[in-house]
Amino acid sequence: MNVLHKLGRMSIALTVPALAILLAVFGLPAVLLFLTSLNAPTISLINYEAFFSRAANVRVLLQTIEVSVVATAICVLIGYPTAYLIAAASKRVRMVLLVLVVIPYLTSFLVRTYAWIVILGDRGLINNLLLDLGLISSPIPLIYNRLAVYIGMVHIMLPVMVLPLVSVMLGIDKSLAAAARSMGARPFAAFWRVFFPLSLPGVRSGSLLVFVLCLGFYVTPAALGGLGDAMLSTFIAAQVDNSFDLARIAASAFILLGLAGVMLAIFGLDLAGAQGRAPKPVSKSPQNWWRSLGSPGQHLNEFAGRYRAKRWAATLYQAADNSGSWRTVGAAFVALVMFYLLFPSVVVIVMSFSAGPSLQFPPSALSLQWYRSFFNTSSWTEAAWTSIQIAVAVAFLSTIVGTLAAYGLSRTFPRLRSIITMAILTPITIPSIVVGIGAYLGLLKFGLIGTKTGIILTHSIGATAYVVVIVSATLANFDRRLELVAKSMRANPFRTFTRVTLP
Repeated sequence: MNVLHKLGRMSIALTVPALAILLAVFGLPAVLLFLTSLNAPTISLINYEAFFSRAANVRVLLQTIEVSVVATAICVLIGYPTAYLIAAASKRVRMVLLVLVVIPYLTSFLVRTYAWIVILGDRGLINNLLLDLGLISSPIPLIYNRLAVYIGMVHIMLPVMVLPLVSVMLGIDKSLAAAARSMGARPFAAFWRVFFPLSLPGVRSGSLLVFVLCLGFYVTPAALGGLGDAMLSTFIAAQVDNSFDLARIAASAFILLGLAGVMLAIFGLDLAGAQGRAPKPVSKSPQNWWRSLGSPGQHLNEFAGRYRAKRWAATLYQAADNSGSWRTVGAAFVALVMFYLLFPSVVVIVMSFSAGPSLQFPPSALSLQWYRSFFNTSSWTEAAWTSIQIAVAVAFLSTIVGTLAAYGLSRTFPRLRSIITMAILTPITIPSIVVGIGAYLGLLKFGLIGTKTGIILTHSIGATAYVVVIVSATLANFDRRLELVAKSMRANPFRTFTRVTLP
């Protein structure tokens, strides 16, 4: 029991399991990769100088940043209203919508990217439909350009934006917006002045996660984009396949990691929000004495307040005629987003019933030949069973370790929290190829190459990062006074966590 009390006081200790796995599997090998990029033991920046001395590398780096920023902005513009409408729905509808958002993640990135090739190709679904309708005379170039890259990347990243936003929005006290409405605020004003500021932790964590994941994309841009849409990760993948120059690969990877670090420094990743902080006292220095006299804007606002009060009293009991139309618009918007997320998976599923010698959409005839081939081949069924075992183990391990880490980070000093969070997010901020190389070097030292344990540990370092981001976003709006009440009623830290915080 004394140990629990000490852990309660040292919340940072809860991050030890996550950091231990990260350091053993990837952290220490990553340090070796960094030293390799510096040509250790001589220590020089020649690899970094060589990278920035080539105009093509700099151009690709800037293009990687541009594509990642635009894709993140699109995810925010689409994901925020989607999350808001999901959070505002009834519990049953909300659960259905969340399941629909998660379903695309049951299909691999590569398969979904291939589905977009089928949809956007010159002889794809969209062009064939437009040609059959006589709206176009020749195929529209919908693929192998920047537009196709954005469509594919946003499709993959949109659930990553929506889920943290929904978790934060569900924790916002709806009575606050209702109180603003009761004091005369219009719906948009109540949303903008009350609800939106409280949802910013979800926007921040979701945007940062989407951005750093987009930095490491290479399959989708390579498959859907043209030669001029290459990402820096594509160059790294080419170096791995061709020369395997580990020093230059490491330098390119740590440049991407540096970009993620800059974003963390600018936005100040604070997934714990402002809960539990003491309010800052109002400064009463002589330099600010003139502010107490007010400003012309404040006087105009007070004058306009009388008009708003009269208008509120006049419209207080008027029926809202446009509520039904707004609900229709919201339902149509959510339906379009769900169609966008699910349609590529539907295309893949329909193609799997193709009766021809190759997959096609729409299939000329339906057949179960591919499913029979799957279940009649022992190598496929054994691989499927292995995947299920690894997935269950990774989910169990990363959920426990990531939840403990997020709980500890939410109660740590902001500066230390940002540093540790950046460390935990490292496996998803650099290209997966480099993570694979680092994990290979790490597992090689423990003799875990080719074992299920090694695969589970390798997948867990990335899965733990997702758990930390999502759980931390939920804890951002957790009222810690509930824990204090439980402790004041003689609940120990473990009981307080299991009966109050964890639910």
